[in-house]
Amino acid sequence: MVFGMVAGAIGSFALAPYHFLPALVIAMSAAIIMLDGVVAGTQTGKARWRAAFAAGWSFGFGWFVAGLWWLGMAFLVEPDQFALLLPLGVIGLPAVLAVFYGLAFILAAALWSRGPARIAAFALSLALIEWIRGHIFTGFPWNMPGMALAGSLTLAQTASLIGAYGLNIIAIFAAASPAALVGRGTWMRRASPLVASSLVIMAMIGFGQWRLSQPAPPDVAGVVLRIMQPDVPQDAKFRPQNRDAIMARYFSVSSAPGAEKVTHYIWPESPFPFLLTRDGQALDDIAAMLKGRAVLITGAVRARPALPGEMRHAYYNGIQVIGGKGEVLDHADKVHLVPFGEYLPLADALEALGLRTFVPVPGVFTPGAERVALSVPGLPDASPLICYEAIFPGEVLPDDARPLWLLNVTNDAWFGITPGPHQHFAQARLRSIEEGLPLVRAANNGISAIIDSYGRIRAQLKLGETGIVDGALPGAIDPPVFTQMQSIPLMLMLVLLGGIALYGRHFD
Repeated sequence: MVFGMVAGAIGSFALAPYHFLPALVIAMSAAIIMLDGVVAGTQTGKARWRAAFAAGWSFGFGWFVAGLWWLGMAFLVEPDQFALLLPLGVIGLPAVLAVFYGLAFILAAALWSRGPARIAAFALSLALIEWIRGHIFTGFPWNMPGMALAGSLTLAQTASLIGAYGLNIIAIFAAASPAALVGRGTWMRRASPLVASSLVIMAMIGFGQWRLSQPAPPDVAGVVLRIMQPDVPQDAKFRPQNRDAIMARYFSVSSAPGAEKVTHYIWPESPFPFLLTRDGQALDDIAAMLKGRAVLITGAVRARPALPGEMRHAYYNGIQVIGGKGEVLDHADKVHLVPFGEYLPLADALEALGLRTFVPVPGVFTPGAERVALSVPGLPDASPLICYEAIFPGEVLPDDARPLWLLNVTNDAWFGITPGPHQHFAQARLRSIEEGLPLVRAANNGISAIIDSYGRIRAQLKLGETGIVDGALPGAIDPPVFTQMQSIPLMLMLVLLGGIALYGRHFD
């Protein structure tokens, strides 16, 4: 158990912000050694499945504790209410997520052989379980092994073909392949996974370099964006008594030199400790900043009056577009809410125990009905992604249209100066590569940035900085293979791995 936890914890250092790829090789090779021991040391049947699950759970627990410890910071924003629950985030969630890795190890053990094909069995099993983890119970595809490859912009270009779930397969197989050198078979057979992985990585490098050498599409004409990063401490953010000081900070940061050229201001997620549409003074002050010519795109909570039979208003976390006269021109509601942050799973039972969501609204947030394009004067339609929504591969565009840019507003101040915001940024950036669309990101405490359709950072503000990002809106490129085919390449890769694993088992 300890060996598995240590191996999993080491592997997490391949992810943002460290991007130390050898750590993934150590972790995945150790996982192969663990499964070799399980299969060799137990008979088939329940004993083997229990041993495989224990090995996988321990590996996953180390992986998720080391990769997600920063979630505990959110429990310390209001320590009087949440500090006692900190173990649920730091230990409880990793313990639950580790169950997925336990199941992956069981599947791998069922397909195991003593030759090099066991690398394919392991990559198939873990990649399939990662896909399930990204979809079941609303999904949580955070810190997947494939994100280790996203640290290299060149290697990350392959996501335009196979997406993040496809990167998982390559990352797991390649990182585990050195372990195949120990096992049954001739030297040539045992070296085959390492040779295959090397060829795939070289192909990825070549493809990435070719793709990044393509001429960039022209920027959207006549547009000057200004992203405002206020870095307001989270413990002060939602207190109504801080309204005037917070708004003064926003206006001060937004009015930095060069404001006369700005056509569109972008503010981060939920910046107001009040409902913007019910505060006429705030809208008047925004209109004064816009001077009748610019537009503000901002995160904002929206309220809908209670319908017949409802006890409360419905509250939506979302984005609003404010015109030059202070009028609301368009809005989009968050579709994919954060469990425990914005809604309580099993709400009736948990509320009876005195639990509530981290974000203090009356009741809980209501999810938007569907993802819709956001219409902004002077800009192409955008696909709005509020915070957490940017982590879901293949789920960032409306079903009926392809907007020409991604807009991600977020507030990661809950997690302070930790790896969490870096991991969030890396995932949002990968969505840009998958979809071939520029990404504009406004974050309360960072990382705010303008990113082109190939994932190249045009301009950014670092985590914990206060300031602005000015720049043009990059143009979109034609839909990449991933956008057009979605999960088809992934399914083909899984079938290939399954064939290799079964072939190796048959001829073991």
